[in-house]
Amino acid sequence: MSWRISVDVAIIGGGLVGSSAALAMRKAGLSVALIDKGYCGAQASGVNYGGVRRQGRAPEQLPLSQRAHGIWPQLKAMVGIDAEYMRSGHLKLARTEKDFAKLEAYAQTVRDYGLGLELVAGSALAHRFPWLSAQAVGASLCPDDGHANPRLVAPAFARAAERAGAMVLEQTPVREVAATGNGFEILAGDGIEIRCQQLVNSAGAWSDRFAANFNEPVPLTRIYPSMVVTEPLPLRLPVSMGEQGGSFYGRQVARGNYVMGGGRGLPLGDPDYSRPSVTAASSVMQRAITLFPHLAEAQVIRFWSGTEAEMPDGNPVIGPSETTSGLFHAFGFCGAGFQTAPAVGEVLAELVTAGRSTTPIDAFSIGRFRKVAAETAASL
Repeated sequence: MSWRISVDVAIIGGGLVGSSAALAMRKAGLSVALIDKGYCGAQASGVNYGGVRRQGRAPEQLPLSQRAHGIWPQLKAMVGIDAEYMRSGHLKLARTEKDFAKLEAYAQTVRDYGLGLELVAGSALAHRFPWLSAQAVGASLCPDDGHANPRLVAPAFARAAERAGAMVLEQTPVREVAATGNGFEILAGDGIEIRCQQLVNSAGAWSDRFAANFNEPVPLTRIYPSMVVTEPLPLRLPVSMGEQGGSFYGRQVARGNYVMGGGRGLPLGDPDYSRPSVTAASSVMQRAITLFPHLAEAQVIRFWSGTEAEMPDGNPVIGPSETTSGLFHAFGFCGAGFQTAPAVGEVLAELVTAGRSTTPIDAFSIGRFRKVAAETAASL
């Protein structure tokens, strides 16, 4: 038997981007089908570190990041839970003078974006952050950045969208999708036929397949983050932190667990899935001990990895298709889309309803890859 559905917008991919877009579109009065091959928030949106940071982003991402910064404190009103969100501050350490110079240069570059960065160097570092054991020459603090629980956020947006009237179809892989001239037809799951006027491709690490289906190939690659969680320990780390030029980042949650990341996991035979890397996990733990010697005796209770999408220029793809009217893309967030995703959802709703975004997104056009390919071919 087939099940026929007709909606204004179909969204492929139930991660935080797709789920927040579904909620925003329902608020705009559109009928929406949110489709995921697994469970909403089970991929990149749920396996990331949980950093809600603006610091360290490329300048072209900051208008979007600032928009998201205003959304995160509203989570409980929007989706029913606060998802353990807190504005703890984000501290980026510099172990060398060269790295600190990079932090200084970055602060100068983004001075007009409202991040409120504070540079701390020399003896002031130990005075300001007495809990810090690492040898460092300085740091940059973004005091209003923070962190949240990624396992809670995307599912909460999906459930909120469902309560608002969106049709949420989980464990429903998209098998075929095609433009019809006046919209799109989708075959999904076991005999589900979906007709829609507009289509959003927010399928994460699988988005390149759908983009290519509409003659918009992109150089997407998959990355597999490697995360480590300790047993609950006395509260000591008040900020989310990372290292300039390093491969370690960590935070401590209210229950006392340290959540830490760095390096990459390993893909399995089916590259849709991955497993934690012993080498990466060991490196994370050793880096953690240099920062916090008291972790040397801590018990690690969990490791995990997942699948994320990365683009060669470090920026996502957000915006309308250049080949197909009514198609919009939002993917390739390079492991840093957790903070911006709620704003991306609002941008997608604006694109669908008004045809334009009030936040600058030109830098994220899918057409930039076609232009690069053409320029490369011309130079050969």
